[in-house]
Parts: sequence; C-alpha cells; structure tokens
Amino acid sequence: MSLHFQHDVLVIGSGAAGLTLALTLPPNLRIAVLSKGDLANGSTYWAQGGVAAVLDDTDTVDSHVTDTLDAGAGLCREDAVRFTVEHSREAIEWLIEQGVPFTREERTLGEESGFQFHLTREGGHSHRRIIHAADATGAAIFNTLLEQARKRSNIELLEQRVAVDLITERRLGLKGERCLGAYVLDRARGEVDTFAARFIILATGGAAKVYLYTSNSDGACGDGIAMAWRAGCRVGNLEFNQFHPTCLYHPQAKNFLITEALRGEGAVLKLPNGERFMPRFDPRGELAPRDIVARAIDHEMKRLGIDCVYLDISHQPADFIRSHFPTVYERCMSFGIDITRQAIPVVPAAHYTCGGVVVDHQGRTDVPGLYAIGETTFTGLHGANRLASNSLLECFVYARSAAQDICNQLERVDMPPYLPAWDASQVTDSDEDVIIAHNWDELRRFMWDYVGIVRTNKRLQRAQHRVRLLLDEIDEFYSNYRVSRDLIELRNLALVAELIIRSAMQRHESRGLHYTLDYPDQLPEARDTILTPTNPAQSSDAC
Repeated sequence: MSLHFQHDVLVIGSGAAGLTLALTLPPNLRIAVLSKGDLANGSTYWAQGGVAAVLDDTDTVDSHVTDTLDAGAGLCREDAVRFTVEHSREAIEWLIEQGVPFTREERTLGEESGFQFHLTREGGHSHRRIIHAADATGAAIFNTLLEQARKRSNIELLEQRVAVDLITERRLGLKGERCLGAYVLDRARGEVDTFAARFIILATGGAAKVYLYTSNSDGACGDGIAMAWRAGCRVGNLEFNQFHPTCLYHPQAKNFLITEALRGEGAVLKLPNGERFMPRFDPRGELAPRDIVARAIDHEMKRLGIDCVYLDISHQPADFIRSHFPTVYERCMSFGIDITRQAIPVVPAAHYTCGGVVVDHQGRTDVPGLYAIGETTFTGLHGANRLASNSLLECFVYARSAAQDICNQLERVDMPPYLPAWDASQVTDSDEDVIIAHNWDELRRFMWDYVGIVRTNKRLQRAQHRVRLLLDEIDEFYSNYRVSRDLIELRNLALVAELIIRSAMQRHESRGLHYTLDYPDQLPEARDTILTPTNPAQSSDAC
C-alpha cells in the first residue's frame, strides 16, 4: 500500500547542495531529504580536491572571476560568476562553523606564526585558493553536514527512496503550473509513495553515468534534469560534459579519480616511454584547463594506440605525498602501485555535467515552487568548461541563496491539497529485466563512442537515431511494468542522452568541452544552447 507524506520542504538528493539547503532553513520547518541509495552514495562524498574560494590576502574576487571566465571559453554568464565568487568566503565560513576539518598548515608571517588553512592550486587557477581536507574533502564535508542534519529533529533523512516524477498542477489537470510534490519509490517496500510539499528542491547531481567510463557514482543518472524537463523546465548547455583527465586505469579500480591537486603540487603526465607531452599542447602544461588536458591525453592514446598515460609525482618527497594525498596513496597501494616510486596509469573519464536545469541566482526553475541546486543545474557559472573546484562552491552558494528565497515566501505559500496516489493498477511485474540491462549498456557505449571527447556530425546523427529507438522501447516497458530503480534511472538517462545529443547538434563550433571535427573553429559570438519543452507531460503515464 502506498503512503502519503507532507512536508514544508522536500529535498530530492542528499549531497552537499541538498544538506546545505536543509541546514540553512529555519528549524521550525518540516524537511524531508531523500537519497535514492545510501546517504553517502552521491558525488559529494567522493570529491577529493576541495572548494575554490577567495580566502588569501594576495587573491581577489576579480582574479577568481577572470580565471572562471577564461576556463568557460567565453560562455560563462559573468553575473552568475561574480555572484558565486563574491559569496565564496561566507560559504566557507559557514562550513567552518559547521565543523568541517579543513587542512591547516603552520605559517610564519614576520614575527607572527600560527596555523592557517592550507590552500592548494589546481588547473586554470592563477592563485592558491583551493581549501581542502587532505585529499578527501568531499567526505569531510559530507560527514560534517550529515552529522549536523542528524541533530536537527525537523530534518527527516530517508534512504533508498527513488523519485519517479514531479507532481505539478498541470499534471493533475488543475489551473496553474506550480510543483506540488513528487512520486517516490520506496525500494524496501517496492511501493510508490506520494510526497506533498510547499517547496520542492532538486539536488540530484549530474548525468555522467550516461557515458561508459565515468568517475561518478552509480547514481549520477541525470534524474533531476529529466524530471524537470518532463515538468516543463528549460535546460541549458547540456552539450558540455567535462571529462576528468586523470582517472585511475586499473581493471579493479571502479570510478576512482586521481585528484587534480596532484598536478597542482607538481605531478606531470608522461607517455609509456617516460616522455612528458603536455607542453606540446599548452604552455600551462599539466595545469591547463581540464578540457585541454583531456583532449591531449585522448589524442596521444589514439595516436600511439595505448590504453593509458601516466601521472608521475614520484619526484616529490615520499612523506609529502603520503601526508597530502593519503587517499590516493592508499587506494593505489591497494592495487600494487606505490605512487612515491611509480607513475600512476590514468585515462580520461566523464566527470561533470556543466549544463542542466535553467535556474536563477535563487535556484528557481521555470516551474513555481520547484528549485534546483548543484550539478543538476545550469546557472551560467561554468560556461563551456568548469574551472576546477568551482562545483562544490556552487552547491553551497546556491543552496544558501535558495534557502533564503524560500524563507521569503513562507507566508505566501500554503501546503498543497491532498494529492492522488500513484496508480499501479494497470501494470505487472517484469520478467524481462534483461532488456533494461541491455539498453543500459547500449546507451552508455554509443554515448561514449559518438558523443564523447571528440565529436562529428555523423557520430551525433548515429547517436540520435539509436537513442530515439531506445526511448521508444523504454517508454513501452515503463507503461506496462512496475517501476524499479534500474528502470527509473534508465528512463531518465535515455532522456538526458537525447537532450545532450540535441544540444551538441545545435552547436556548430568547437568551444570548451564541445569539440567537433566538422566545426573545429570557435564562432566569434558565444551563445548558450537552451532547449524548451514544447509539450510538457500532463502526466508521466504508466502510473
């Protein structure tokens, strides 16, 4: 039997963005935070590098803004960049107040000495401005925020809950466009429950799982982007998918990212013969923006027919390596790679979705009552290529801004009326889940082959043809069988794949993360790719 829940605020996603928003809201509000797996399954927990912010006296807001604009290849929205950077210090101060154990170092300034926060530098940054907790910043932040959330009696943390679709006035045939809640699968019971709320927040992360090789966790399926699109929201710049240049290449190393901070501390990329190659591609070498480094690695791998390249930091003192990068050191050692003496085999992998649901500075979408924050959004901050460590910063700044906007509207928004329950009377249990597994594999493989680091018109056309066939198969399956996590994720991922392909086909140039052999030059005018639903679903049938 399905259940009905009511909260003031429903947060779909339990990472940095979702927890920050929940903790920033007043304690008198009833808040539900949903995680479709275990609470720590999202991308936040696995983030290694840190958070970019203007914290040092030698750094400036203008410098951070300039670095972000440069990395974004002319496509960042400067107002969004400045808004984010100007609020960076207060976001970090809030994290420190929550108790995040950022790494400190002893410094001597004139006659004064003491411990200050250690700042590192990453690719594309002109200053050391990355505050971190060793090389496990995401885990430190997540664990701290989760601990704080568990202390709050008004925050209900619900695991193994998979959002199926948003409930809007349009979907129910009512006048208006407001979002009223969501249908959510309880994986433990196998039932779809109804969650009603005054405000709904999508904090579901990106869609890197659309690619065969990714640094992301299994849940990065573009759920929020797909649900928002079906509800009537615009999406923007989905053709810009960032491939992290350095993921560990080992048959048993699933999704393990080698933090960019290694390159910030002097690690160099080498070919199998020991030759360093990045200076041939960019004068900044290993500290060039990620798209340049990823394309350089991809080029060398294809040119030489090799499976990987090598990242070498062994010239640094062993104690320095172990103390600054304990997570990387221990993980590599578990595979027999001693990074104090050996180079690390690495390959590029899909890492970050720079586009997403169109939102304003308060995280508001096109649908009233629906907010989106974090990687699932298009704010204009990242442009055609995300600057390293700006992603976590965006989570905190926009989550806090959205929380403030919600507070400003509390007196004007009532609890939604009782919402109809999910109707599963016309569906049956599936005995052919192999179809889901097959479609999942096919989708991710042709997205990697045809819509990856280097694209062509022909590749995109092939991908578009195949994804449309898959969507038809998936829709038919979804209409006839009970929903499961795998089916929900496949449905969302296929839709986001189609949106990525459509966006890529509309961009007739190479810019930032979108590189096509048919249009290798950059156009003089930078324009965003905005897609608008022409007929938002009245319902996502198969209820």
